[in-house]
Amino acid sequence: MEYKISLKAARVNANLTQEEVAKALHKTKATICAWESGKINIRATDLMRLCELYSVPMSAIFLG
Repeated sequence: MEYKISLKAARVNANLTQEEVAKALHKTKATICAWESGKINIRATDLMRLCELYSVPMSAIFLG
């Protein structure tokens, strides 16, 4: 069985803070927080970059 994890769980598993992710993607911490909480939609290109940063396949991520 394949499990899916949230964006926040993927970030935490990668031992990264929201600030570190924001800096790596040239976004604000507020944007990362909004993505993780599902308040704003994430573009496919940004999701791909997050998956690369977190070293997880896109199929392992679910969006809130």
